[in-house]
Amino acid sequence: MNASRTTEIALSERMPHVRGFELSLPWLLWRSLRRDRAAMLGLALFGLWVAVGLAGPSLMSADPNAQDLSAALRPPAWEEGGTRAQPLGSDHLGRDMLGRIVYGAQTSMVVGVSAVALAAVVGTLAGLFAAEWGGYVDEVLMRLADVQLSIPFILLAITVLALLGGSTLNMVLVLVLAGWVIYARVIRSELLYLREVEFVQAARGLGARRSRVVFRHLLPNATGLVVVVATLELANVIILEAALSFLGVGIRPPQVSWGAMLADGRDYLTTEWWVATLPGVAITLTILGVNLVGDWARDVLDPRHARTER
Repeated sequence: MNASRTTEIALSERMPHVRGFELSLPWLLWRSLRRDRAAMLGLALFGLWVAVGLAGPSLMSADPNAQDLSAALRPPAWEEGGTRAQPLGSDHLGRDMLGRIVYGAQTSMVVGVSAVALAAVVGTLAGLFAAEWGGYVDEVLMRLADVQLSIPFILLAITVLALLGGSTLNMVLVLVLAGWVIYARVIRSELLYLREVEFVQAARGLGARRSRVVFRHLLPNATGLVVVVATLELANVIILEAALSFLGVGIRPPQVSWGAMLADGRDYLTTEWWVATLPGVAITLTILGVNLVGDWARDVLDPRHARTER
């Protein structure tokens, strides 16, 4: 039994069939999404920021780092003193807030998705080897996970980024170093359960090789759980990237980061509110969208969770 079939069965238990034929997995997912308004809102918010991050920079003609001190701290267009040339105002160096938010979205999406994808691959492989091979392999990997969890992330990240520099690659590597543990532990726990299930024992009894059991039966049935964890972890990764940039050890100029924009605006919170508020709103809306989609993905892709809620 593969992961798609497991999810399809769980969804079909909660949804009526269309007369005459059985619903396919994509259609079941779409129907489930349509029935969850919060998930639709989350998908719209997250899709908006993905589109902004992908297409926005190519549509922006102005350099987000271009300074114009004569236009410093210009308010948004709807306030007195604002102009349409800078609809969201400017910061303390006269840089366009709209352009910087758009480029900041690109940075957050690239760093967030890359870090989550790499952490998922590394953590899933670690959990897979720990569960299937056990013994010394399991002991070494889990002790490495314990050591990783014992080191405060902020301290580790500041040390690594201060030594190597705050490039996008280094930021992704730091976030992967911090994020692989949760995947390893979750997948190890899931596979320790799955390896005792009847269809896996039957495959072993029929003489299937270990590699076939792992990649044909165990790993596909854990894929849904990996997607759920990755969706929920994406919000944490975006926050961590913004936090490190806020502290001054994350993404460095000329790249734009929402966290660095927050740091630039902290001295103007009581006077020029837009300098810090607008990037803060961008972070909040992105995290809200990711969390709403993550909650829906957990309900859909984790059949056992769905059954306990009924």
